Amino acid sequence: MKIAVWQTGSGGLDRLRERALEAAAAGARLLVVPEAFTSGYAVPGIAEAAQPVDGPWRQAIAAIATDAGLAILYGFPERDGDRVLNSAALVDVDGSVLALHRKCHLFGDLDTSTYAPGESLATLTELDGLRVGILICYDVEFPEAVRTLALAGADLVAVPTALMRPYEVVARTLVPARAYENQVYVAYANRSGSEGDLTYCGESCVVGPDGADLARAGSGDELLLAEIDPARLASSRADNTHLGDRRPELYASLVDGAPVTDEEHAR
Repeated sequence: MKIAVWQTGSGGLDRLRERALEAAAAGARLLVVPEAFTSGYAVPGIAEAAQPVDGPWRQAIAAIATDAGLAILYGFPERDGDRVLNSAALVDVDGSVLALHRKCHLFGDLDTSTYAPGESLATLTELDGLRVGILICYDVEFPEAVRTLALAGADLVAVPTALMRPYEVVARTLVPARAYENQVYVAYANRSGSEGDLTYCGESCVVGPDGADLARAGSGDELLLAEIDPARLASSRADNTHLGDRRPELYASLVDGAPVTDEEHAR
């Protein structure tokens, strides 16, 4: 499957249509765009702008997906009753919502002052036989998040994000590490430009299960294309057996939060 990642600011729906048609013409089946694409990330009035999953944003983007003939994963502020969540929806060519992920790990005052946290790291769906997991931005920086999706069978983890300077290490080091240690593809769709006091660092990428870049952006508006190859995935998993070599019985303290005792260290 060929996928596309669009690195942009809040490009607007007309610009999304142009990029979706461009990606589809290049053979892409999936287009991933950044966190809070529909509204902007570091902008005032997010709570007031938030919409339900099936609101006007979804309807407009579903129409674009249908016209272009590809699925689109986009970030948006979601209104769910009294709560506002930092969410990402995957809309297929028939307009249906295949998956909805709500950001679980909120970063800094900008997130925590606006959003309620999501409660699940198990957002996983299937697109033409490819098992796609979804995280948002800060979620991918926690190894447990990607591992959860890998153990659930993800082939690709798609991550709308809004990574700002000076945290380039996330795109350059953590994202390739997550792909390699979990034997999955990772598509990381960052914002570009500036909002308020934030300058986004770009460096959107698609990384293979061997940790190597398949595509990587600079700092500006850019459309990336990459091939997700099941044969490469199978070969990499045969060579790198991290998942099969795990010893979960040793990791209890990661789950229950209990400190490791001196006696356990001695073992």
